[in-house]
Amino acid sequence: MGAGQSVRTNLIQLRPTGRRPEDRRFDAAFRKGTANATAGATPPKQREHLVDRAEKKEFVSSLNGVFSKTAVVVVAHYSGLTVAQMQKLRKEMKAAGATVQVAKNRLAKIALDGTDVASIGTLMKGPTLIAYSDDPVAAPKVAVAFAKDHDKFVILGGAMGVTALNQDGVKALATMPSLDEMRAKLIGLIQAPATKIAQLSTAPAAKLARVFKAYADKDAA
Repeated sequence: MGAGQSVRTNLIQLRPTGRRPEDRRFDAAFRKGTANATAGATPPKQREHLVDRAEKKEFVSSLNGVFSKTAVVVVAHYSGLTVAQMQKLRKEMKAAGATVQVAKNRLAKIALDGTDVASIGTLMKGPTLIAYSDDPVAAPKVAVAFAKDHDKFVILGGAMGVTALNQDGVKALATMPSLDEMRAKLIGLIQAPATKIAQLSTAPAAKLARVFKAYADKDAA
């Protein structure tokens, strides 16, 4: 074999086998272009995660607003209540001007941060719900009455502003007249004859002070 033939044989052996180089370059460019085109697309699972995260953030923000403005919050366990019983509770709370809400404890604790009622965070364990109202008596009154008829509904405590409430504290609030009842008493006091006013003036000062303070707070709100 001559030198020229040997060189040609070596060149043939160095040529890549299989698909042509230009074909492979085209495939590589195509794959790169496809990857670039889909790079901005979010995978389904990631999209679900982002939506779920946004919903949680909105929920926490909304609940934080509730905790920041409400006059009283009651926390209770509701495990064992039927759907019909929960609907009954919601209806009774609504009629009294209060609201019932079931919230995930972890999110509720985040929403409590920086609010006056943050003390209820220690109560947020297990299947809990919150009942709240602008009237400091409304939610406790309905909750206590409902608990008497439904042993599965267990009041854990609550808060009235910065004042933490245990079970007895919630029950004590429930025995007080509502703001509307106080308003009616004040109107009756204003319209009462002088003899009745004189009789009422002998009532304990603390009792009268509570009535007037509640009336003033209601008007200020």
